[in-house]
Amino acid sequence: MKLDLRVALLGGGSWGTTVGSIASRNANVTLWARNKKTVNEINQNHANPRYLPDIKLPNSLRASTDLEKTVSDCDVLVVGVPSSSFRDVLKATTPYLSSSTPIISLTKGLEKDTDLRMSQLIEEICPNNPNGVLTGPNLAREIMNGKAAASVIAMHDPKLAAKLQPIFHNGLFRVYTNQDVIGCELGGILKNIIAIAVGMGIGLGAGDNTRASLITRGLAEITRLGVAMGGKAETFSGLTGMGDLIATCVSPLSRNHQVGVQLGAGKSIEEIIKNMVMVAEGVKSAPTVIKLALKHNINMPIGEDVNQVVTGQKTAQQAFKGLLKAEIGSEFDPG
Repeated sequence: MKLDLRVALLGGGSWGTTVGSIASRNANVTLWARNKKTVNEINQNHANPRYLPDIKLPNSLRASTDLEKTVSDCDVLVVGVPSSSFRDVLKATTPYLSSSTPIISLTKGLEKDTDLRMSQLIEEICPNNPNGVLTGPNLAREIMNGKAAASVIAMHDPKLAAKLQPIFHNGLFRVYTNQDVIGCELGGILKNIIAIAVGMGIGLGAGDNTRASLITRGLAEITRLGVAMGGKAETFSGLTGMGDLIATCVSPLSRNHQVGVQLGAGKSIEEIIKNMVMVAEGVKSAPTVIKLALKHNINMPIGEDVNQVVTGQKTAQQAFKGLLKAEIGSEFDPG
């Protein structure tokens, strides 16, 4: 039985379409996208071949290019656009959005010029709207192919999170709640940097031992910065920290992983981005993450090397040699 709720979902990429598909089984969902062809494909053919080729979408998912019609009178707003367009898209919704409507972000990135997380951006633009994030080890294509997965809806208000939880939860997509919005959101952002590093190692022919070391030390870096920024340490051991990190680092379906593999194989970042259909948020976030690490006096050697590669200061091979020659010390040294 469907919930008597109207959900507006902004973003017609792979993850927005996937979340829209999941939610459309539980509530009335309208997906907004700029691309008229994408909207027509969803409405007429129940497909989104640009982002999810050969995947059948549920007939219940509807799409529109009309932002006002999509957002007006919705009970929940879900935003799944890239971090670079999040501000503009959200600001465009404000004339049509009630101040009581919860806003949930799907975006795992930081705003370039302000260093803001998307939940902070929502608070700035829509200060009266409750907000949160839906995040976890969620690879869109696997979920659309019927593979089981788990995610987390993080909100400061646990009662509201529990109320919204059934919109996204079903038998194969289990959704948990968490009050640590900062930790959950940062886990989804920071793991992209480590995934690029692991991908570079694979592209350079590194073995599983190296990959395991990078993932583990990467988790330590993520946790240090996340806690310094206000997240809880235990969050980074959960689905939105370690879980998302593992999935993104090891899966060939991960865009950030694939960027790293191609960097390791000798391609330039410009060449890689030019040939990508979807955004790899780790490439955009890396400079901002390092700026935040410096601000909070956190040592992130893996993150720093990835940043130098994606900004053209080093090759992947040079960066990887530096990582392998890192100074020895205590495994649990906080510095």
